[in-house]
Amino acid sequence: MTPAELRRLLIEIPDVEVPAQLEGIEESIEYLGSDEAVASLAEDPYWPKWASPWWQMVLLFELGEARRIPERAVRAMVAALDALPMHTFPLRPEDWPAGLHPARHGSCHCALGSIDQVLTACGVDVDAELPWIRAWFVRYQMADGGLNCDETAYLVADECPSSMVGTIAPFEAMLRRGPSDFVERAAGLLVARELVRGSDTRHNAEEREAAKVWTAPTFPRFYFYDVLRGATALVRWATELGRSVPLHAIAPAVTHLATIAGDGVVRVGRQAYARAGTWTRDAGGAWGRVPAADRFPLLEAVSRVDAPSARLTAEWRATRRALVELIDAGRVTA
Repeated sequence: MTPAELRRLLIEIPDVEVPAQLEGIEESIEYLGSDEAVASLAEDPYWPKWASPWWQMVLLFELGEARRIPERAVRAMVAALDALPMHTFPLRPEDWPAGLHPARHGSCHCALGSIDQVLTACGVDVDAELPWIRAWFVRYQMADGGLNCDETAYLVADECPSSMVGTIAPFEAMLRRGPSDFVERAAGLLVARELVRGSDTRHNAEEREAAKVWTAPTFPRFYFYDVLRGATALVRWATELGRSVPLHAIAPAVTHLATIAGDGVVRVGRQAYARAGTWTRDAGGAWGRVPAADRFPLLEAVSRVDAPSARLTAEWRATRRALVELIDAGRVTA
């Protein structure tokens, strides 16, 4: 395939719009303004999945409704993040101070990459109020430009087992800050993986299996990865920073998307969040791990498999247009 052939493929896809799914939005906004939500954030900014304020805020952001998140919830989230006992990512068990729990008293790369974008969209100056987040991304970038939320990956000496899931949200979060060494190196990982391949390392061999479902668009993403998310991020990097994209890095993902969404409509292909367990509190107030996570009405409404997705369709349309502009500018290189 040549850049010209890719362009012809893209311009043949019609521009369409899918009606927005509004069911459950007002309920989530009301919840986030409640005493219950503020109390939940004071107890833990992240857990439990999927119905605590964290997830409802991220989903509203993904729907383009971040400005409707109540200021009360925004300020409570900032306070809860800043109050986390650990603002670093311990790599060994002995790096944790006594009495702290790895699941509840720290964070991870994909979580921070997600909430950084949410808070920014809500008008928060994250670098001023939570300056440790940007420093975190830079500190834990691996040699190949990626990150990995599995702390043991950083202890591997003979290979670089980075993760696309651990990289994509920090890449998006840092890209909104403009050009940086971090952004260039993370973009290099996406290019090297051609947006579709999992890690070729021994330590992260399971990502090669996970990559088999990346071709199925998912919504909401939360911190999950699919090839449309990767293509959008890489095209955005090239567009905003004046970079060129190698054809081999973009063509596999885009030709697949043209096959499954050739009518311009992107349908939800999977529920990436399904079957996940969570940390939660029992009736006596004790935290423990349970095998199933709660859901909330808005999540159920926008994640129905095979249903047309308004947000994914709009993203596909915008990414196609931007990619055609890059081709016309000679910035998709064979």
